Amino acid sequence: MIELFRIGFLQITLIDVLDIGIVTILFFALYSVLRDTIAVRILLGFILMLIVSFITQSLNLKALNWILRAIADIWLIAFIILFQPEIRRVLLVITRTKLFRVIVKKNISQSLNDIVEAVKELSDRHVGALIVFPRSQNIKMTIDTGVPIQALVSSELLLSVFNPKSPLHDGAVIIENDMITAAKCVLPLSNMSRSDLGNLGTRHRAALGLSEQSDAVIVIISEETGSISIAREGHLTQQIGIKTFPGLLQKYLSSGAISDTD
Repeated sequence: MIELFRIGFLQITLIDVLDIGIVTILFFALYSVLRDTIAVRILLGFILMLIVSFITQSLNLKALNWILRAIADIWLIAFIILFQPEIRRVLLVITRTKLFRVIVKKNISQSLNDIVEAVKELSDRHVGALIVFPRSQNIKMTIDTGVPIQALVSSELLLSVFNPKSPLHDGAVIIENDMITAAKCVLPLSNMSRSDLGNLGTRHRAALGLSEQSDAVIVIISEETGSISIAREGHLTQQIGIKTFPGLLQKYLSSGAISDTD
């Protein structure tokens, strides 16, 4: 490899410059996401330790370098354990980028018409419902709280599940790739304060909670008013008309951008 320049005894090549550039961009992106949290202090300490470790290795201080590397390994494990919410936040930011959407983009459900028909019927009858559409992130823990279904989506099946007399009506339905994966699933409640949530009921709080922890799209039908709402990325779009609903749902399932109507 062609040498570009030297810093003391260090030989710098084009690959070294590229490597340093990529690592710098990654750390800067990580810092940008975590800068408003306490985790950023731990991150900066970890980076400082890596720099000192590199210097000790270059100076051939083997004992000190070994100690620093051992501490860095423990530090990294502690960071992962203590700051799981912040790490989840970083992963959410990554999965919402346009490049990631292109790589892992899923096909829009072919059963959209059945879903729209069921939503309209549930809304007209004022039957409460939660319908979850997972995207790139795995929500297995949420699915495991419910009853396995593994059946093709149909308006009749959705109406049967959310029938107030059905033992499965209380909870959320998970729809993946034209299949109803599970019903009666329990969603995590939102961490928002009561003042921010206003008069929102448990269904809306649960939908917001899951949207804060994953990139799933959640459809909510109010039992009190019959109104249709969609939760995604910690935002709630309310009072959606049935004519607007199909296009908005399709847009949210295929796009990473938050609508101006949120």
